[in-house]
Amino acid sequence: MAKLWGGRFQKNTDKKVDDFNSSIRFDKRMYKQDITGSIAHAAMLGKQGIIPVEDSEKIISGLKEILSEIEQGKVTFDIDAEDIHMNIEKLLTEKIGEAGKRLHTGRSRNDQVALDIRMYLMEETKEISAMLKHLAEVLIELASEHTDTIMPGYTHLQKAQPITFAHHLMAYFEMIKRDIDRLCDCRRRMNVMPLGSGALAGTTYPLDREFVAERLGFDSVTQNSLDGVSDRDFAIELASVLSIVMMHLSRFCEELILWSSHEFSFVEMDDAFSTGSSIMPQKKNPDVAELIRGKTGRVYGHLMGLLTTMKGIPLAYNKDMQEDKEPIFDAVDTVKLCVPVFCDMIATMKVRKDKMRDGARGGFTNATDMADYLVKKGMPFREAHGVVGRMVYFCIENNKSLDDLTLEEMKEFSDCIDKDIYDAISMETCVNERKIIGGPAKETVKRAIENAKAQLQQL
Repeated sequence: MAKLWGGRFQKNTDKKVDDFNSSIRFDKRMYKQDITGSIAHAAMLGKQGIIPVEDSEKIISGLKEILSEIEQGKVTFDIDAEDIHMNIEKLLTEKIGEAGKRLHTGRSRNDQVALDIRMYLMEETKEISAMLKHLAEVLIELASEHTDTIMPGYTHLQKAQPITFAHHLMAYFEMIKRDIDRLCDCRRRMNVMPLGSGALAGTTYPLDREFVAERLGFDSVTQNSLDGVSDRDFAIELASVLSIVMMHLSRFCEELILWSSHEFSFVEMDDAFSTGSSIMPQKKNPDVAELIRGKTGRVYGHLMGLLTTMKGIPLAYNKDMQEDKEPIFDAVDTVKLCVPVFCDMIATMKVRKDKMRDGARGGFTNATDMADYLVKKGMPFREAHGVVGRMVYFCIENNKSLDDLTLEEMKEFSDCIDKDIYDAISMETCVNERKIIGGPAKETVKRAIENAKAQLQQL
């Protein structure tokens, strides 16, 4: 097949080069954006008198028919036509004849693909934001059920202080809220129309770029034709945001994997979100959480791939930039695959409140509250820290917890201690006296949940 750009060539490209050069196998997913952009471009060409209005109308009608045929599965794309842009143009010319050859007036595939990928990623970003909002809703709902569920909080994966499961869940809400905000911010920078940049230096035709931008729903147009076709920072930024999303999911999955082990037993995954072993009949594996954790590295890899592809490219367009699509498409696909299954997994898991509470009681998680008690009795904090440290050592040596000690045993370490100590270091007191904004107290977390619901409406 003769190439649409083949006028100055005297021989055909090698078949292996055709296969190597072609991007239709992956950029065909942008058919809707390519056609939508072409319809707006054709309308502008007719309005500006750059091509006859009759040809503009034929082009628009033909493109709409092609869109319908593609969505009905009636179109087979041609690898010899290289990419989605030339496939659509070829189909259009076959359908309406000479008028179809006028569509490419005043544009290049360089600004055309920059347009298509921005439009495609803006739509995908919006869809992922909606998925994350649903995840945020699931976290809020689950937290609302567990404001009284006491569990150990950790630092260095060592038991630190008691919190509630609701407080833990709301930490992830805050992370997901920032992810949504980052996606919106990323989309704002993406929402700039490059069409009209041409190959690199614009065009001599009197294009109405603002007309096309308004038709396509863009906020503005690019202000430099070189920049319009030669950067993919919007794709890199999106890959970065998606990497952060996956990092947050992976951290939670890591906890769920630990918590579902026999040693923790804090949660049990629903059978529908677990798998078994081909050899060990007793096994119930958290494979969904493990796969999400594993796929995080895949998304990270795409971010690094995009950065590496772009780092050495001089202005303006270079064929290297064809390598932008597969990484960002797969990063988008991976996040869209992981978020819904993660939502359903945590919504259906069984939370073992008793095991969480037992976990909080062990490991001296009330030691800080013991020190705070002594401080409120007048002892300097650093001295109180040392006193409680010696008490903890005594407990370890005698296989006891702090609240197992008798009052007489406690007084061996400090005369400041009185019978009110037991209430001061109870799990409920340790949690609910931390009423400061951001703390784990039940009333504070309940306010945080209500605030979260209101914040979600604004996202």
